[in-house]
Amino acid sequence: MEFFKKLKLFIWSKHFLKHFGLVILFYLVVISITIFYLDAYTNHGQKIKVPNYLGKTLNSVKADIESHGLQYEVLDSIYKPDLPVGTILEQDPEPTDLSQVYVKDGRIIRFRISKNRDFKQLPNLRNYMESFAINVLKTRSFNYIVQYKQTTEEDGAVIDQLYNGKSIKEGTWLPIGSTIVLIVGENNTPEPVQVPNLYGLTISEAQQRLASIGEFELITICTDCLSSEDSLMARVSMQQPEYLEGVNIAVGTPIKIFVSKDFVPQPVETPEENQNKPNTD
Repeated sequence: MEFFKKLKLFIWSKHFLKHFGLVILFYLVVISITIFYLDAYTNHGQKIKVPNYLGKTLNSVKADIESHGLQYEVLDSIYKPDLPVGTILEQDPEPTDLSQVYVKDGRIIRFRISKNRDFKQLPNLRNYMESFAINVLKTRSFNYIVQYKQTTEEDGAVIDQLYNGKSIKEGTWLPIGSTIVLIVGENNTPEPVQVPNLYGLTISEAQQRLASIGEFELITICTDCLSSEDSLMARVSMQQPEYLEGVNIAVGTPIKIFVSKDFVPQPVETPEENQNKPNTD
């Protein structure tokens, strides 16, 4: 009993009450500062409505994002050639009108946007036969040009692959639609032939003219051919490579022709007409 009496007297002593009060005050101050700091750090009670940026381009919404006190990050670009570059396809968090979710100042809005160019890896085509290499390029949506080089290696095999004039390693990422030059070795290279003049011919006539001088791949482009009848009537208005007197190409070179059903032949001046022209200098 004596112990409890002494304990009671100590608890109610001025010394104990003074120090107990200081401890309570210290904890109250610490708790108040902590609560104030957390409120300030976490922006407690702040609610910012997330705008709807879907379908807009990233460049057009940057200023609006900053005006709301938000930040942005691009997570990924998705190949969508039919949309303007940078069109926002997805956003996280979603617009408040759809998700009913509000955010705080400084929140990062993450986007997935569109791109109009896609990339694919170029495989190793060296030592493969020409026809196989061409099929591989076609399946990966690459264009190609074949050039032949006299070699002692296997006839018809690819000995190098070029892009923009430089040899390209296996695994290089290139835009689809890029033109790859295949250097194909030949032990008996056929003689180059004159670039055929296909101007004004129908598609059928152009095919027949090419067949008469060698094996060529004919690539036909007609923007106004809406039916098979249009294709039959269309005539060549331009070709690549261009016909120039004395210019030769290797047999097998792809030839691209641009045809139109509304073809109007351009008048060709004879040397006599050119000489009879008045001198305006």
